[in-house]
Amino acid sequence: MKIHVLVVDDAVIVRNRVSKILSTVPEIEAVSVAASGKIALLKIPQVHPDIIILDVEMPEMNGLETLVEIRRHYPKLPVIMFSASTVLGAATTLDALMLGANDYATKPSNLTSIEAANHHILTELVPKIKVLSAEYKIQGNKAPDNSSKIPPLLPPTQHSLISTHYSALTTIDIVAIGVSTGGPNALAEILPKIPANFPAAILIVQHMPPMFTKLMAERLASKCQIPVAEAISGTTVKPGHIWIAPGDFHLEVLRLEDTVKLITNQAPPENSCRPAVDVLFRSVAKIYGNKSLAVVLTGMGKDGLQGAEHIRACGGHIFVQDQASSVVWGMPGFIANAGLAESILPISKMADAILQLVAQN
Repeated sequence: MKIHVLVVDDAVIVRNRVSKILSTVPEIEAVSVAASGKIALLKIPQVHPDIIILDVEMPEMNGLETLVEIRRHYPKLPVIMFSASTVLGAATTLDALMLGANDYATKPSNLTSIEAANHHILTELVPKIKVLSAEYKIQGNKAPDNSSKIPPLLPPTQHSLISTHYSALTTIDIVAIGVSTGGPNALAEILPKIPANFPAAILIVQHMPPMFTKLMAERLASKCQIPVAEAISGTTVKPGHIWIAPGDFHLEVLRLEDTVKLITNQAPPENSCRPAVDVLFRSVAKIYGNKSLAVVLTGMGKDGLQGAEHIRACGGHIFVQDQASSVVWGMPGFIANAGLAESILPISKMADAILQLVAQN
């Protein structure tokens, strides 16, 4: 059964282009388009989409207003915001994610050809459409799509790095968090609960492009009891501070004599991601060893799995978000099914678990 997509955008060229490109994918069918939020709301009960691609800036009824109505009547129907890669577009998209949008994709911009724009649409939208619609079908007791499946436990040979014990009395100096789809809401649930006297540093990789990470850091800073900032290379890592990897840059830590510094770089993407969770986790394992706690939250794909093996190999701790509270149980699911997680927790209990572990060590 094909994935039915409703494309909502006030620009006819965007509606037609997105519909045409998506329909070249065998598993996907753009069943309808809508030029406004009001038309979209009328079409949903007619065409029964599995997912909606929703423009942010529209006249009469914008994307945020439309999203609120969709969530009121169809709380589980996946919605991907399709926004311009601008400061305004990024800010509005973050608002949409907080209002319940499942994910977002940026519109093609500054690309050299129609082929490049088409490729951008395919790579930005198709993986998200497949994963989110599969989750929706499972929740609705429909036949699941294979793209949502998490593989079984890793072969024993891949477990050879894993330490078989934890050092229960070791101080936790660093909390490294990896997150993707559903991340802004997950982080907004956890980070404001971190107290001002928190004795460890927190480093975060959220899969987001430039501008988005800076805006997210600014928003979290206004809600948190400890400082939150986008990471700047060369900054000294200190307890009671939160740093977020900048979009399009990996984040690592490096020890220089008696201090640890943040390092950002544009080394090749890993798992098709930059920043990548694996890069941060490997670095944290090397520098902090058993004084590290890795936390993997909602997100598609398996970024963080290899890095989690390194965290466990050095005796560090690993918490992952549970399936029920995840938007997509990809990243945490891979780690849980690989037997690497010390605790599998709902997002509502994650902050308390972090505080308990850090406080008891």
